[in-house]
Amino acid sequence: MNKDPLPEREVIIKRDLTKGNIIRNIWHLAFPLIIGNVLLGTFEMVDMAFVGRLGPSAVAAVSLSGAITGIIWIVIMGISTGTVAMVARFIGAKEFKKANNVATQSLLISLSGGVITAIAGFLFAQSILKAMGARGEVLDLGISYFRIICFGALAVFPSVTLAFALRGAGDALTPTKVLIFSTGLNIILDPLFIFGIGCFPQMGVAGSAIATVIARSVEMFILLIIFLKGKSHLHIDLKTLKIEPGLIWKIMKIGIFVSITELMWNISSLVLMRIVAFYGTFAIAAYGIGIRLMLAVQMPGFALAQSAATLVGQNLGANKPERAEKSAWLSLGFYEIMMIVLTGIIFLFTPRVVAVFNTNPEVIKIGVSYLKFMAATFVFMALSITLAGAMQGAGDSFSPMVIDGITLFAVRIPLVIILANTLELGIIGIWTGIAISNIIEGLCMSFRFSQGKWKYKIIS
Repeated sequence: MNKDPLPEREVIIKRDLTKGNIIRNIWHLAFPLIIGNVLLGTFEMVDMAFVGRLGPSAVAAVSLSGAITGIIWIVIMGISTGTVAMVARFIGAKEFKKANNVATQSLLISLSGGVITAIAGFLFAQSILKAMGARGEVLDLGISYFRIICFGALAVFPSVTLAFALRGAGDALTPTKVLIFSTGLNIILDPLFIFGIGCFPQMGVAGSAIATVIARSVEMFILLIIFLKGKSHLHIDLKTLKIEPGLIWKIMKIGIFVSITELMWNISSLVLMRIVAFYGTFAIAAYGIGIRLMLAVQMPGFALAQSAATLVGQNLGANKPERAEKSAWLSLGFYEIMMIVLTGIIFLFTPRVVAVFNTNPEVIKIGVSYLKFMAATFVFMALSITLAGAMQGAGDSFSPMVIDGITLFAVRIPLVIILANTLELGIIGIWTGIAISNIIEGLCMSFRFSQGKWKYKIIS
């Protein structure tokens, strides 16, 4: 007699994304994701606004640390993208037990990644920040912030991986509900730990990191409970838990190129931050604020890219490549409309927005110039974000990696150096180089996706 509880728990799929109206399916996935991602972007701005009250040195410390801790996402996004691609493909093919196995192995990988990141962050915080140009008060503040955030990787790795697994299965609502709760908790805890309100200790910049770690830990435990109880699309059964090297390799084979892509982005960001640092603390602070605002702008795109990845993966699993392609183009179309609107908003209200984070006139001036240059390339950024997500959902993470590598290191960095130093355009040369590379990246990503080779990617 079969005592395996999986068959009853597998069939919780409430919506078959390989059938029905594609636009409805896009928004079935994207709407909860946009809400969650916009909330995350809002938190980033609220967090920076709180930190901004501590002065330019505090903002610079968080900005430098934030650029470095982005390295955490190298492994996270690799694991998560491989998980989405395989879960979506198996769900589309109605192989539910295999989808559950993918989620289980991804969790084991993510736990290992969290431990490694926490240890490395604690040991090398000072050396890394010094290499980035941090000195004096900025260095002191940055070390404590950086170490605490890296310790939080123990919770961030599993929570992000589990959330992506559910999204790959077509359940975007459950992880979004959990994210809304944890982000709300983070926003509440932020001022309490930063400014020492009530019985809470005044911890300054370190308080911001502690609030984030607590909120992420709560998020992780809630998601684990959901998976263990089998209340959603996927289930992890501890009784049958075992390491499956073959499946782990398949997940990592897809994810490795995403990790390399994330590594290249982080290296590029670190190089740019180092170049900006030559122009002083005000420039670092303005650039850090600009990066946070750009993340908020990109949040709806990340949601639509994740939606496209799931739809592409599930429809390829169901042997419907044309439907998969149409899903990706429609997802892109919605994001392009948003980007056009956001471009207008940036050009009209940028000074007021930057002033929310820091009222220093020089910080506002530099921040406004950066954001206007970026806004001029929003429609091309939409191409890069959405179509890269679609190809990764098909299991083709190699193509976006190659395109990003070329545009970052053969175009962006050389252009920034030439324009800023050789042609003596200063910080405007940095913004110009970044903008040109955004345009080239978007056009290349569109061309590669149009070739359609991702439709024939075999991942299982």
